[in-house]
Amino acid sequence: MEYICELKNISKRFHTINNETKAVEDLSFKVKKGEIVSIVGPSGSGKSTVLALIAGLEKPSEGEIIVNTNSIGFMFQKDQLYEWRNIYKNCILGLEVKKMDTEENKRKVLNMLEKYGLINFKNHFPSQLSGGMRQRAALVRTLAIEPDLLLLDEPFSALDYQTRLSIGDEVGRILRSEKISTILVTHDIPEAVSISDRVIVFTERPAKVKKEYIIEFDECPGERTPMQCRNTLAFGEYFRNIWRDLDVEEE
Repeated sequence: MEYICELKNISKRFHTINNETKAVEDLSFKVKKGEIVSIVGPSGSGKSTVLALIAGLEKPSEGEIIVNTNSIGFMFQKDQLYEWRNIYKNCILGLEVKKMDTEENKRKVLNMLEKYGLINFKNHFPSQLSGGMRQRAALVRTLAIEPDLLLLDEPFSALDYQTRLSIGDEVGRILRSEKISTILVTHDIPEAVSISDRVIVFTERPAKVKKEYIIEFDECPGERTPMQCRNTLAFGEYFRNIWRDLDVEEE
């Protein structure tokens, strides 16, 4: 089995003048190539810290992180679009930074804008787009650099519920069709279950793996979409089990 990344006994501590905070402690898990993995856990449990560690934005205090690629895309909670650049120029920004802005890659961006329903808005500015369209544009910008590993940190949490369902369904389809290895951090259990191949449940801080679920939907033959998954009996069972895992007051 080929893995895109592996965390081995990771710990992370943050120091201040007065104290030390343990964010992660003895955390280990692997992500297979092409797999979509969601991480859920209580608020403040260190989920976003783990993404920062994988991306190399933070260094672990102990342990080892193996990432078998140099091509990582990171999509944050806010779309991070620049208001003074139109949508097309926002989408090629990563290509410009990485010196990858060839005519061929620019054509790929235009093809993605067409594919994801944004081609007619390529000359619009972010303030002229809805929240869902902005998130789609942010996704195109992230995918434009053709990352082998995609890190998503609560990317839909700022959207209203209906838009979140719609965009989550679209993104789930995209990730599966492009076979992109993905780690999604989310507070939304239905989102995690419907999109993922596997869900990892964290404990309260400091983060450890409490439980893992392999997500399978036999009731979704052919193309599996998040919206289809939400309408199955298995979806409800996964939801109840993960909800129980996160109900720390029961412990």
